[in-house]
Amino acid sequence: MIRDTLPGVRRLISSRWVRLALAAAVTAVVVVAVLRLRRAPAGSEVRVSPRTPPSPRGAAGSDAVPGRETPVGAGPAGHPGGPPAAEAPAARKEVIRRRVVRWGSVVIALCVLVFATRAVERAVFSEETVPVAERFEEPPAPSATSADSSAAPSADSSGTAAEEDCRPGTETPAVREVDPRVTRAVNRQWRRIERWLEANAPRTHRTLSPPARARTIAIAEAQMGLRFPGDLRASLLRHNGSVLNKGSGLTIFLYEAMNVRDIRDTWRRLCGIGAGDRIGPRVGSWEGRMIPVGADGSGNHLVVDSIRRDVGRTGDEGETSFELGGVRIPSYHALLRMTADALERGGTVGQWRPVVDGGTLSWETVRN
Repeated sequence: MIRDTLPGVRRLISSRWVRLALAAAVTAVVVVAVLRLRRAPAGSEVRVSPRTPPSPRGAAGSDAVPGRETPVGAGPAGHPGGPPAAEAPAARKEVIRRRVVRWGSVVIALCVLVFATRAVERAVFSEETVPVAERFEEPPAPSATSADSSAAPSADSSGTAAEEDCRPGTETPAVREVDPRVTRAVNRQWRRIERWLEANAPRTHRTLSPPARARTIAIAEAQMGLRFPGDLRASLLRHNGSVLNKGSGLTIFLYEAMNVRDIRDTWRRLCGIGAGDRIGPRVGSWEGRMIPVGADGSGNHLVVDSIRRDVGRTGDEGETSFELGGVRIPSYHALLRMTADALERGGTVGQWRPVVDGGTLSWETVRN
């Protein structure tokens, strides 16, 4: 429940000035509380008793004898020890000690508060820049040679490799946690996209789906016999694709964002087509190691390599390419980041430029 509300809190408290104001308010409250707790009750401090004036000469009860000097150190009756002048330095030291303890406690409390506030800000509200988020989670991806040789058997025209790649999984579904750093990095890019869509393409913004369930993702992984990369899972846990509404759904370049069920069903359908004329790993037609994440409605798909985790496309004629518009995209997080950059800056990603018509986002092809 708390985890589900954090994205809303982050969007609400997105301004650094608002966070600083909240931190200042909390600091003031803590300082006042510490001062009140450390303040001694009235009259608790040791007060210096005024020196008792000597009794008037000849007054009743006086031991002084007229015509006789009073011995040094002797005092009036009832005060054989003389005046309490020696108590004054001790009382002053006690007052100073209490003040030092009081203000020392305030300083320590402020230091603890500063460090705690900074830690909370980094953990909850930080929008850290993660230049290589695709390397965060899970064991390092195998090299191109080892990954291709171990994950995809050699192909021939009979389609044997496609059958191996597309063999349904037999594992029991198991929910895997996403690295928190990956989640923060992906959510940061989604916040940028969401803010831009809300301000410039509200119809498309309304088509963003609620989060997918982690259990649903685990079931799809088990049925496909694949593992979704961490940044893809984090994205689906933010938005489970887009709800198509008269062509106004979210498109990344020319591809409609797909939900978990569509990903699984499209993977099964493409696996049923076979390998065709594939001549090697990632060369030629469809491979079962690919995860379709977007579709343009004409038989072309945006895909993520489940092993190398980079983003590519498969065409309606069976070709596969991992350069989108002449640009290599190393991860799904990088795809989101490039999309957010293009939206905010009005730029391009490869050969595509975002345009808005009637509150709906679309992409146009830029000719060089």
